[in-house]
Amino acid sequence: MRAPLRAASFVVGLVALAGSAQAANVEVVIEGAEPGAGAVYVTLCQNNLTETGCRLGQDAPARGGSQRFLFRDVPPGAWAVAAYQDLDGDGRLGRTPLGLPLEPYGFSGAVGRRARPEFREAGFLLAEPGATVRVRLARALPRR
Repeated sequence: MRAPLRAASFVVGLVALAGSAQAANVEVVIEGAEPGAGAVYVTLCQNNLTETGCRLGQDAPARGGSQRFLFRDVPPGAWAVAAYQDLDGDGRLGRTPLGLPLEPYGFSGAVGRRARPEFREAGFLLAEPGATVRVRLARALPRR
């Protein structure tokens, strides 16, 4: 009789885990975009801050003030946000020959502007019912 009870409690445990691992929404609030200049690009990154890790993206024309982006049905886990404002309209973050960003950019978490942060510094854990993440865009270099 003990084996069926263990099996039943194992199945109940799996069902409970599956129920708690449902997708959630992530609202990203972008602050600091320059009004009327290009689009704001926002990506959700999982596991790293490279192009391969940042696959969920959205963009919208820059309005200035704060802008909200809603990502629906995001799987639970560790995520980070990377964002930038594409001032020249080329679809990429403009950089100097040394690799310094020329356009406003930002990351989630309490990260500095000296270099690309480690994922763990920018990351947050997503669970139900969801998360609201704020990212402030800023320039690394003064406007030319």
